[in-house]
Amino acid sequence: MLICLFWIFTLAAVYSYFIYPLALKLLSLRGTKAPNPSDASAKTFSLIVTAYNEQGRIQHKIENTLRIDFAPARLELIVASDASDDGTDDIVRGYAEQGVRLVRAEERLGKENAQLTAIREATGDIIVFSDVATEIPADALQHLEAYFSDPSIGAVSSEDRFISHDGIVAGEGAYVKYEMWLRQLESQLGGLVGLSGSFFAARREVCEHWDIHSPSDFNTALNAARLGLRAVTAPDVLGFYQDLKDPAKEYARKIRTVIRGMTGLARHKDVLNPGKFGLFAFQVISHKLMRWLAPWFFIGLFIVNAMIAGTSSFYSLAFVAQLAFYGTALAAQFLPNLRDMGPIKIIYFFVQVNVALLDAAIKFLAGQRMTTWKPSAR
Repeated sequence: MLICLFWIFTLAAVYSYFIYPLALKLLSLRGTKAPNPSDASAKTFSLIVTAYNEQGRIQHKIENTLRIDFAPARLELIVASDASDDGTDDIVRGYAEQGVRLVRAEERLGKENAQLTAIREATGDIIVFSDVATEIPADALQHLEAYFSDPSIGAVSSEDRFISHDGIVAGEGAYVKYEMWLRQLESQLGGLVGLSGSFFAARREVCEHWDIHSPSDFNTALNAARLGLRAVTAPDVLGFYQDLKDPAKEYARKIRTVIRGMTGLARHKDVLNPGKFGLFAFQVISHKLMRWLAPWFFIGLFIVNAMIAGTSSFYSLAFVAQLAFYGTALAAQFLPNLRDMGPIKIIYFFVQVNVALLDAAIKFLAGQRMTTWKPSAR
């Protein structure tokens, strides 16, 4: 029985990281959804920047959006204020003559509510969402528009690039490359199960059923799937933002993100039904649910392996390997210099992510929810 549990936990623990991508790759060999650029009509865009008490950064963000190279007659700029009370709104009003509109949510109910307030005022065929902390390249919307020439695409996600505090764009680490590869596979099949929350776009009809209690990056992908459309990643549409100064704040950001994701999935459990959502449901189960459950599987694997370690040299070796793996991550926690070493960096990051997933799950099960939002200081 314990031997059987060992292998069940092993397969379950690695499923979302290794087996799922392999399954996507095999499915893609059977044929992927090729681009179908059959709609060349010029579309209008509404760019919504969501802000809460951003008086220190909103001016820079507005200046960034005003530099976007796109036909002015087809682009409206909106700042959605989540009931800011620090002077953010006054700064935005100062740009009214340059075409920047302020849309204010009078009650602070969270990011998605502020976005919904702006969606109701927006006139564009395509709604683009961005955070204050995200720098948008001047040609981003031109690249973005090309994706919507395919009528089967309902939403498009940018790809994130981190900027260090000395102004250098951080190189893509192994984990980022892995995630981008996974996104490409999902894009070609059932579509992304989550967009980059800091910069993404969707057709107006995709935004009609907006759930203010569900994270917009997940809800938008779900709404696209409900309409028979795909959400895709755009490698040539980039969003640049700074790394968090404090690692503890980055950990807290992960917790918030996961709790919000769990809340969204709990509110829309029907998306787990393959009979209704087909391949998209399989991707949600594999990428989100199974990854959130992975820390529990790793704990179960460790306990069971400890119990059977003495039964054979194989299980003894497997237990020693686990001890070495987690011991390396623990050493890196107390000796930060170790985190710069390639293999140790990957191990530390992997364990940290799973600890955050475990922490978030415990908080979620205890009833904690994330409604209002405050952007992380960078």
